[in-house]
Amino acid sequence: MFEVMIEDCFSAAHRLLDYDGDEDQVHGHTWKVKVFVRGTNINTSGILIDFKVLKASLKEILNNLDHKDLNTIDEFKDLSPSSELIAKYIYIKLKSKYSKINRVSVCESEYHMASYWDENNP
Repeated sequence: MFEVMIEDCFSAAHRLLDYDGDEDQVHGHTWKVKVFVRGTNINTSGILIDFKVLKASLKEILNNLDHKDLNTIDEFKDLSPSSELIAKYIYIKLKSKYSKINRVSVCESEYHMASYWDENNP
């Protein structure tokens, strides 16, 4: 089994809904996003997935989030844009293009990370 990882980041504001604490107020983060790809089949160049291609796809998704108020984005209009749901959003977008996506992790700080994966995903 092979696994590769790319990472990128974006900055945005959000507030958590139904949360009792400071995070219910609009505040910002620079989120680091890690995308993990897993599989057994590598191509004749010896790679599982082209880093450049995957990174470009991630950048396209992150450009829709970067420097935005996440609570105003359609995908989060009625949801709390937590790190968990941001990871799920990115995972679903990437998984629709690349079947080998295994997991997406979103770090809102050096000390806090949330991940999403489909437990039925091999």
